Amino acid sequence: MSASFIEETIRGFTRALSKALVSEQAAMQPGWLQRFDPRVRVAGLLSLVIAVVLCRRLLVIAGMFLAATLIALVSRVRVASLAKRVWLIVFGFTGLIALPALFVTPGDPILRMPLLHLVVSAQGLRAAGMLVLRVETAVTLTTALVFCTPWTHVLKALASLRVPAEIITMLAMTHRYVFLLIETANQMFESRQSRTVGILTGAQRRALAGRTAGVLLSKSIEMSHEVYLAMLSRGFRGEIRLLSEFRMRARDYAGLGAFVAAGCMAVWVGR
Repeated sequence: MSASFIEETIRGFTRALSKALVSEQAAMQPGWLQRFDPRVRVAGLLSLVIAVVLCRRLLVIAGMFLAATLIALVSRVRVASLAKRVWLIVFGFTGLIALPALFVTPGDPILRMPLLHLVVSAQGLRAAGMLVLRVETAVTLTTALVFCTPWTHVLKALASLRVPAEIITMLAMTHRYVFLLIETANQMFESRQSRTVGILTGAQRRALAGRTAGVLLSKSIEMSHEVYLAMLSRGFRGEIRLLSEFRMRARDYAGLGAFVAAGCMAVWVGR
């Protein structure tokens, strides 16, 4: 682990924190989704995600993907953020899962690979495309929700939808621990960088990486216990309390009806 590796790690942690800050700032901008009550955003986009899962027609799912992209754009979510942080990552991960479907799904052959003795079928191509497009659409919708809604508002909206308190507590703690662990790791690497002289050998790099991971794990376990006791001592019982109260207005009811109607229409057309 040389000084350059430590510097790159610190830069990576800093980029992660800056991206989280940008996401929080986007949630406060005057976009289309931001005008609705958080409960409407959560319930409405969740209904669209369920509709995407239930749809069986590729064209309908493609239309919902375009609609999800449009919702993100009018809500002040940048296309560059979607492309880098959502579309490319999801395409790479889901594409690897869907790749075998091209060859193992029986059907009409459209491409032959003589050297590999593989045949790509039209049905396999459709199945792989549907899987990738379905995941891309669902993740785009959920990303728009997270980008346009503060995390505490998402948790409170889930609580109002009767989601169990245990699940909300796990989500709240996980979200908080991500930032705590990133900050702790950042401080550890900065401390190590300030005490490192010269270039370390390969064995020293591996040993240092192992010790750093072990110390970070130990700190995370100790911190989890301390944070849990601190939350209990302050009266936390799994309920998210905010100073701002949710209030449904006429446009919120209209928006929720539009989301549900769009989801039902997509399921009916794509059945």
